[in-house]
Amino acid sequence: MANLGVYIELRGDEFKKANREALALAKKSNRDVYAIIFANDISQYENELKGISKVIQIKNDNLSYQPEAYAATIGKIIKEHNLNDILGVASAQGKDLFPRIAALIGGGIINDCIDVDFNSNTVKKPVYAGKLISTFKLSGEFRIITIRPNVFPVKEGGSDTQPEITTTGLETGAGKLKIIDVIKSETKKIDLTEADIIISGGRGMKAKENFKILQEVADILNAGVGASRAAVDSDYATPDMQVGQTGKVVNPKLYIACGISGAIQHFVGMKTSKVIVAINKDSEAPIFKKANYGIVADLFKAIPVLKEELKKVL
Repeated sequence: MANLGVYIELRGDEFKKANREALALAKKSNRDVYAIIFANDISQYENELKGISKVIQIKNDNLSYQPEAYAATIGKIIKEHNLNDILGVASAQGKDLFPRIAALIGGGIINDCIDVDFNSNTVKKPVYAGKLISTFKLSGEFRIITIRPNVFPVKEGGSDTQPEITTTGLETGAGKLKIIDVIKSETKKIDLTEADIIISGGRGMKAKENFKILQEVADILNAGVGASRAAVDSDYATPDMQVGQTGKVVNPKLYIACGISGAIQHFVGMKTSKVIVAINKDSEAPIFKKANYGIVADLFKAIPVLKEELKKVL
């Protein structure tokens, strides 16, 4: 049986939570699992990588993300190690990287999957802006699957066996595209695609500085702060905060929508949240038809009360 590869996406030196989901899913396949990781030192990830067959470590003086170099390196590894199936995360980087790999190796690709069955070689994913869930049959020599974060369970414990480690270099001569600069946020934000709790603001926030009250609640809940497209277009929030069809698709346990009307464009990005709470002074706002709980109130009066109550509890 062919081997199964898992691309480990790092955020700086941080091992992303969604990697644990991908590894847990890969282990259920009862196949030899190979983790592919771009890092000069993987000692800090030893516990995360227990219980798999092999780690393929890519080393280089400069391992900052370069799309064509990464794609060429992974494509070479796939063929050398007979990795017929590759798992990754449907993140911003994943959406950029995996189609490149598929093109290089002549493989098929299915993004943003919410269910994977290796026995039947089928996957499920939302289509038509989340209105339907479609099942796809996988075929061909090489298959690439990216999974939606916060969907697949991660079980604690399991095998403590250490994997074999193989090192290789980066295909630095690949392609003509090169990222020359990355502008990072001034503050370290929680990745919305992996957040368990998100509090988001819409046009009803009225001004950029008013997002401070959402951040205060987020700090209590250890939550991420998101925004609707209307808030981003109004320059109340930055593009990396946008949740929706043209922003990030999120899947938290709790989503609190503040001053958000509930347009379909936004709803597509958060409809799979386990619990949705809406705060809006317009009782006819569409968001209330989609929320589990609704508060018809002025958000500037409701959120301070919410913050104080959360302080008492937490």
